[in-house]
Amino acid sequence: MPTTLSQGPVNDRPVIGILTQLVSDEVMKPFGRTYIPSSYVKYIESGGSRVMPIRLALTGAEYENIFSKINGLLFIGGSADLETSEFARVAKIFYRLALTANDAGDFFPIWGTCMGLQLLTALVAGENLLANTSAENIALPLNLTTEANSSKMFEGFPDELMKALTQEPLTGNFHHFGVTVETFQENEKLKNFFSVLSTNVAENGAHFVSTIEGKKYPFYGVQWHPEVNRFQWDRKLNFPHSHHAVQLSSLLADFFVNEGRRSLHRFDDPEEEASSLIYNYTPVYAGNFTAYEQIYFF
Repeated sequence: MPTTLSQGPVNDRPVIGILTQLVSDEVMKPFGRTYIPSSYVKYIESGGSRVMPIRLALTGAEYENIFSKINGLLFIGGSADLETSEFARVAKIFYRLALTANDAGDFFPIWGTCMGLQLLTALVAGENLLANTSAENIALPLNLTTEANSSKMFEGFPDELMKALTQEPLTGNFHHFGVTVETFQENEKLKNFFSVLSTNVAENGAHFVSTIEGKKYPFYGVQWHPEVNRFQWDRKLNFPHSHHAVQLSSLLADFFVNEGRRSLHRFDDPEEEASSLIYNYTPVYAGNFTAYEQIYFF
């Protein structure tokens, strides 16, 4: 039977920007001022997108220009002040641009992983609301909320995987801080902006928010690390590598890149596009001094 496809314009050559992170570890400082672990790059590429690294020392006008050409943005994990660091300053520029664009019907998604989720909550709330929610080097199942079943992030997940998410340690946690469920529920800005899709319990017993999704805006956050399930292998660290863990990582990468395909931003100049991509950089083998096998330095 002939079918009619009823969908809007789709961008099948998306470029997702990844905001570089400040180097804070002394052993990494000789290699560069900012960095992106290659696991995040591979994660985005595995979903069918190219990656543009975004440096932290550019002007506001340059960031606006970049925003008009990329199709989504990833805030990675790491260590930086959520209010005063360059990382936070640049993230705030893109966050405001994304709000304005989405309000005008110009679709633009943002994803935050680990500190990236924490940063999203600080941007929305206008303040740092972190507390000690240490879950360091531990893989956990998710305590899914009722909102998870109607979420965009988990839409289309097989029933078997949704069940496994609640029973198997599929999510790698490597953090000391987070937003507690109590703090989230008491903050009207956060409660109105995000749906909580899952929670977890920290080593000190604190209940923390582990997965969030924007109610109106295509902004998503996970306190855990989906990229490590397929792309990090340090034996000393609890990276989940089971079939379900790999499936989870794959489906989330596909989901976010598909969100990026809905953005029609593009480069007008193919040469500028080519020179902006991660392919122009060579990752450094870093397994002898970090948990990452490879890191891009800038």
